[in-house]
Amino acid sequence: MSSLPVKIEVQGKWTAAKLSLDAEGMKSSDNALAVPYKSIVDLEAKGSVLAITVKGQQDPLRIASVAKVLGILKRQILASCSAYRLSTFFMSPAVRGGVFVKNANWEKGGIAVLVSGIWFFSKDRQICVPLNDVASIEMTKREVQGKNIDVIKIDHIEDGDVVTSLVLCPVTTLQVLYNFLKESTKGMDMAGNELDPQSAQVAMLVYSGMDTASIENMLTLSQRDVDHIYDTLIQQGLAEVVVTRREVKLTTKGVRYISDATKL
Repeated sequence: MSSLPVKIEVQGKWTAAKLSLDAEGMKSSDNALAVPYKSIVDLEAKGSVLAITVKGQQDPLRIASVAKVLGILKRQILASCSAYRLSTFFMSPAVRGGVFVKNANWEKGGIAVLVSGIWFFSKDRQICVPLNDVASIEMTKREVQGKNIDVIKIDHIEDGDVVTSLVLCPVTTLQVLYNFLKESTKGMDMAGNELDPQSAQVAMLVYSGMDTASIENMLTLSQRDVDHIYDTLIQQGLAEVVVTRREVKLTTKGVRYISDATKL
């Protein structure tokens, strides 16, 4: 049984504690906290804090500690919690922004699908892909040790970039995993007819990294036209505002300044 130094949030205040982990669950040294792994249905990591959702409890349990301790805790929870879980090889990230990630390798570990995210975990790393950030899931082929092998490709958004993660497991379970992942993310699916052709074209240009002024020039659209299309994308949940562009006109003082400057 391992004992980990942590801080546990209790009624809005952080309390120092020792957290013991065994085969069935975790508990604090003062016995104020006891959580079986099988009662855990979700796990979120933000900085140095883990938010652990326990079945039947409205508010998540929040635990803070250093990265090494949180890594041990995440690995134990992901290996034992109430989740769809498989032993797999994974590569995450494999591609970022359309560029292959340098030194990306297959890692032996597992995948766990929880309420809010898809977790990849191995001895050394635990990586979460929030379900709301998943852009697409598909079966494809990748060359592995000189052979074209079926893998699952998961595209997701991370810090504004499209990131690709790959999952490899025996073909007998790969289709089952694919079906489960598709079912878990079906809330993000769209019919494909939500946008008119011009709006879809603008969305594609935004995806390619083109700024507003370039889109206006390429499609011969006015600022008002593009803003209207942006409104449609935002209303459909397909885009969000990152920068509000300011338009200005010169005051009388400004006009006089420019007039005087051009006389020099």
